[in-house]
Amino acid sequence: MNTQGTLCQPVRQPRGALRQLLLIGALIPFPLTVLAASVAEQSATELDTLTIEGNRLYDMAPSEQTGGYTVDSATVGTKTPAALRDIPQSITSYTSEYIKDRNFNTLDELAKSTAGLRVLTNDSGRSSIYSRGYEYDEYNVDGLPAPMTSIFGTVPILSPFDRVEIMRGPSGLFNSTSELGGIVNMVRKRGTEDFQGHITGRYGSWDTNYQEIDLAGPLTASKNVRGRFVASRADSNGEVDYNANTDQSYYGDLDIDLSDATQLSFGLIHQVKNLTPHNGYPTDAQGNLLDFSQSRFLGADWNYFDGKTTDGIFELTHRFDNGGYGRIAARASHREADYLYAFTGGAVQANGNTSIRASTRDFEQDAYSLDASYSQPFEALGQVSEFVVGTDYKHYDTDYQNGNSVLGTVNVNSYSPTRFAKPARAYQTDFSGEDREFGLYSKVTFRPIERLALIGGARVSWYKGEAYTTTLASGAEAGESQKHSGFVTPYLGTVYDLDDYHSLYASYSKVYKPQSELDDQGKALDPREGDQYELGIKGSYFNGDMNARLSIFQLTDENRAARPFDANGVAITTYSDSSGKTRVKGAEIEVSGKLTEQWEMLAGYTYMDTQNLSGDGNTLFEAMPKHMASLWTKYTLAGGPLTGLSIGGGVTAMSDFSQTNQTSGVTVSAPGYATVDAKFSYPVTKQLTATLDVNNLLDKEYWSRVGSVSTFNFQGPSRSVMVGARYDF
Repeated sequence: MNTQGTLCQPVRQPRGALRQLLLIGALIPFPLTVLAASVAEQSATELDTLTIEGNRLYDMAPSEQTGGYTVDSATVGTKTPAALRDIPQSITSYTSEYIKDRNFNTLDELAKSTAGLRVLTNDSGRSSIYSRGYEYDEYNVDGLPAPMTSIFGTVPILSPFDRVEIMRGPSGLFNSTSELGGIVNMVRKRGTEDFQGHITGRYGSWDTNYQEIDLAGPLTASKNVRGRFVASRADSNGEVDYNANTDQSYYGDLDIDLSDATQLSFGLIHQVKNLTPHNGYPTDAQGNLLDFSQSRFLGADWNYFDGKTTDGIFELTHRFDNGGYGRIAARASHREADYLYAFTGGAVQANGNTSIRASTRDFEQDAYSLDASYSQPFEALGQVSEFVVGTDYKHYDTDYQNGNSVLGTVNVNSYSPTRFAKPARAYQTDFSGEDREFGLYSKVTFRPIERLALIGGARVSWYKGEAYTTTLASGAEAGESQKHSGFVTPYLGTVYDLDDYHSLYASYSKVYKPQSELDDQGKALDPREGDQYELGIKGSYFNGDMNARLSIFQLTDENRAARPFDANGVAITTYSDSSGKTRVKGAEIEVSGKLTEQWEMLAGYTYMDTQNLSGDGNTLFEAMPKHMASLWTKYTLAGGPLTGLSIGGGVTAMSDFSQTNQTSGVTVSAPGYATVDAKFSYPVTKQLTATLDVNNLLDKEYWSRVGSVSTFNFQGPSRSVMVGARYDF
């Protein structure tokens, strides 16, 4: 791997320099103003030791330049690039080369092949992604958040992004009201100083096809203005009849050097999804999975989902003469979705009968986020430390109308998707919600001695939200507004370098999650409070070309909305209480990068024990397997007539999982499974590469998800083959 330009090298080499960053925290930015003033007096020459190979601190080369299956630094959960060994939490970066080798089109496709991430299958770009038992309900673009809601198809397409950074576990310092599962950060592709580009095409089973064009280069002779354009389209008729999917993505980027120290960047992403939804299969009344053929479709021929998202991103950065780094960035997102589809609405009876229901929604959402931060290295006790101060704001505005109806009773043995005429769209409810959060944050990395780093920080947040549902027939409105001021989310961590290759770490993180459920007085419940303790060891080998991590963690979620019970033990459905308490304990191991110059690997294993300690807690915990493992490896031949031939293969495996309906008590269970994939790639010329991919090589029959007796039980796809070609300019 070419490590030039990555932050981890200034941090780690020499060992007395930038790797000496760590954090003993400040509570909010204000106490650091005096420190900032004193640091500003340091001369630029004193901070020249923080550079290596001509690159400055806070620079990080894109993964498409460094190559391979790992990076030695990341930005997720840190605001500025930091070495993986310097971040005392579980971080994984999925690089451009890895995404290309695996042919991943959407984020949920990537997550399906990742240990520790659980995907509850749905249509392409509409699946739910979980980490440590909790759903990712936001995703960042260059550190700027917006909601991610699977049912509305806002899971992103990957073609505009250089890499995907995932942090497992809460990060309340920079995302205090996010879910406990962690953060997903999508890092945009940028313009390049020299022209580059490629065209990719693939075709395979079930008429699956993919096309992509990616062009980048300078727009002025001095190369101070650079641009990029990426367009992609993915189509599939699907193994399931009628289940056609089309994804389109268009991305433009403009990067401008206003001076040697100041850069301006604009990005625009527009993504479109046109799908024929398939909601899976029902079970019998006892929750037993039924033997449906892989192609069976139990929806209607008029099923449709049309969704689109548009994101505009602005970023201004400046490097100060004293080594400081300032950044102001903003993101504006607009999402729309419109759907109407039929699906099974009940268990299959002994005679084969079940009901067919229809669901429709018209959804619109606007999301805005703003972040301004300042980072400054400083010398103390002969070591180099760093502080970060900043402020952020986000505003989400969501509206949708919702309707449901029963179309009739059918027999699954003879049902045809043309059975029911397309119904008129009739809405029963109208939902309107708004969330605003403003925060001040501060983090200090302090190194009292060369090997020990202490990290501390805190965030102060102000939140205001409202959520109202109107019954259209009566005009009755239910809902509540809520306001929480000045709540503090602390962060603590430490890293100790055992030697040049290994570091021990520990961290404590917390989140504060407002919830919209109402109590018996019609008031919003108090916010959930979650925290996590994590311990681990990280290793970096071969000059950062291979990274490894072993971690253990415990995550607790309190004040979770739960259903109370009356004196007879019957669940009350008209209101909730905050008696829910859950706990997740587990361990993870991960290895990524180069074993040799020709051999790449990304492998991981996760053990997770989920418990509902009180209340009805999180019913989705049962859908989280105790054991998950994934392996992907690629070997490239060097020398001989087949020089350049790459042979890749991998396994994705998990233990059994289930889901219980708490009203009926019926449990739907599925056994664990393991699937094998393979890939062959050969450079026909220096510019043209041919590929062959085989997914589910052994044609394993399995269930990828279970839901309820009525729906959301999905079979995994059978063996598929895809051929492709890529031409690099």
